[in-house]
Amino acid sequence: MPHVIVEYTDNIATQARMPVLLATINRILIAQGGAFPTGGIRSRAVRLTDYCVADGTEDDAFVHITLKIGSGRSDEVKKTACDDLFAAVKEHFADLFSRRFLALSMELTEFSEGGTYKHNNIHARYRKA
Repeated sequence: MPHVIVEYTDNIATQARMPVLLATINRILIAQGGAFPTGGIRSRAVRLTDYCVADGTEDDAFVHITLKIGSGRSDEVKKTACDDLFAAVKEHFADLFSRRFLALSMELTEFSEGGTYKHNNIHARYRKA
């Protein structure tokens, strides 16, 4: 953990530069002072083809990001990570935002580790000897 899911409307697919955004998201999470194990970070983008924005009469677009983390991090750690992520998202889409109607949003989902199952050998690559 964490997992990041970026949902975006297909009417911005050619301008969204999703691979760049996903790499930025991972860099920001890695830079959080060890709060999130590098080997557990996963980010992905889901292009939405069926959606309706507002009253559906315009070519409006949206990007919604869900940051899913396990419980146990302090409010300060969560706030800093979310602030840093959302600032990067706004910066990433600033040009597109200035040219079209676009809604950007992000939510944090925190859950109990008791409800998750994991099997991951990537962590070992990042453990300090």
